[in-house]
Amino acid sequence: MHTHALAEYMQCIYRGDWQGVAELMLSSADKLVKIGADFLICPDNTIHQALPLVEPRSPLPWLHIAEVVAAQAVERGFRRLGLTGTRYLIDSEVYPEKLAAHGLEYVRPNPAEREEINRIIMDELVYGVFRPEAVAYFQRVLGRMKTEGCDAVVLGCTEIPLIMNESNSPLPTLDSTRLLARAALGRAVEGAAAPA
Repeated sequence: MHTHALAEYMQCIYRGDWQGVAELMLSSADKLVKIGADFLICPDNTIHQALPLVEPRSPLPWLHIAEVVAAQAVERGFRRLGLTGTRYLIDSEVYPEKLAAHGLEYVRPNPAEREEINRIIMDELVYGVFRPEAVAYFQRVLGRMKTEGCDAVVLGCTEIPLIMNESNSPLPTLDSTRLLARAALGRAVEGAAAPA
């Protein structure tokens, strides 16, 4: 396991430097390959935006978080997903491309919702602040998505499951971080069982 500080990534993201994000990811990849990793994952949804810049130069293959979520959504029979996450993620094509490839529809938060969700993530959840008002806000947004025909919601940020889950969400949840961890474990066990 290796990561650079979130602050280093955010400096690149704030200035729209996705190549800089890619270089940080490749730096981690190089360290991990040297200690024997067989494949790579990144539990941060937002920085997956740089993955197309990373993959051609990566020393190992990556599991894509949105691909894992899309496959799980299909397996569970969902058809139209609400997306939540940082505004950088929601404004990107990280999830839309993978969902569309699986025949899934999606609904993004509206611009005002994107800003408030981003504020809650970056100004509260990242700092361990969990307020009932934040939960209520997410519940309103997810409730609106439900009325727009969503049958599940992607919790597309490592921090969102700190306050939202199956028990308090108006929609079934797809916890991207947890799903990626399970997929990685499955792949690692599969790889360990493969004959040499």
